[in-house]
Amino acid sequence: MSAKIRLYVEHPLGPGQSVPLTRDQAHYLFGVMRLAVGGQVALFNGQDGEWLADVAEAGKRGGVLSCARQTKPLQMPPDLWFLFAPIKKARTDFIVEKAAEMGAARILPVQTEFTNSERIRQDRLQAHAVEAAEQCGGTYVPEVSDLQRLDRVLDAWEDRQLMFCDEAEVGSVLRLAANETGQPWAILIGPEGGFSDRERARLSGLSYAHVVSLGPRILRADTAAVAALTMWQQALGDWS
Repeated sequence: MSAKIRLYVEHPLGPGQSVPLTRDQAHYLFGVMRLAVGGQVALFNGQDGEWLADVAEAGKRGGVLSCARQTKPLQMPPDLWFLFAPIKKARTDFIVEKAAEMGAARILPVQTEFTNSERIRQDRLQAHAVEAAEQCGGTYVPEVSDLQRLDRVLDAWEDRQLMFCDEAEVGSVLRLAANETGQPWAILIGPEGGFSDRERARLSGLSYAHVVSLGPRILRADTAAVAALTMWQQALGDWS
């Protein structure tokens, strides 16, 4: 039997390992969820899989959990980066949550020429990625990077294929050569205003870029994120 509550912790997990709780975690478990000593929580830290832990100490400002047994091994996502241009706050939160749920290993907000948002709260978005992993049963939390300019990200690009989703390319689909299926990948979603002509020209000219369409209709950025991740997962990911 597995615990109904899952919690991400930044602490080693193993047989008999004691895990101290932060004040916020203690408030959530004991104040909100009403757990008491003897209750059980599923823990994961992104390295040691999932562990069933017993509540050993419970207080208003802290507590201690004790690992009992492993319930899942570490399940790593595919080597997939997800790049997107931030939009309105709630919809950016949605994109980060869905990217974490759908198997992105790293999430990179990028500043394009038409990006409306000039700043993000990286710590808040990372917290959303943690919450998404807790809810979906994942054992890994993707890193959410701070906002970076797209041109600088491309300047520093290493050996990684790129699926570039362009609303101007209606009818284009993801076509792969045999040597591209086992490589690291990234997905790029543009801003609400689309890519500029200069960005589109640069991206289309990259040897590692694969320009694709997400259908005959222009999608909202948050819808496009889910559509693109679904397309990639079905073709190359861990859904099959």
